[in-house]
Amino acid sequence: MTDNLTFEQAIVELEEIVKALECGKMPLDEAVKAFERGSELREFCERKLKDAQLKIETLSDKGE
Repeated sequence: MTDNLTFEQAIVELEEIVKALECGKMPLDEAVKAFERGSELREFCERKLKDAQLKIETLSDKGE
């Protein structure tokens, strides 16, 4: 779940997952679960970035 995560927390967790997967020492079942979690975190981060971009664009439009 990403309900209570901040963007920064999600990025840190995603980086940890990537490092763990890259080392290649994780059992297959754990690697699949880690990949699934990483995908969830990536989507969460993309949504957060998109929302932030839309807010900035909206604020910029109001300032003109």
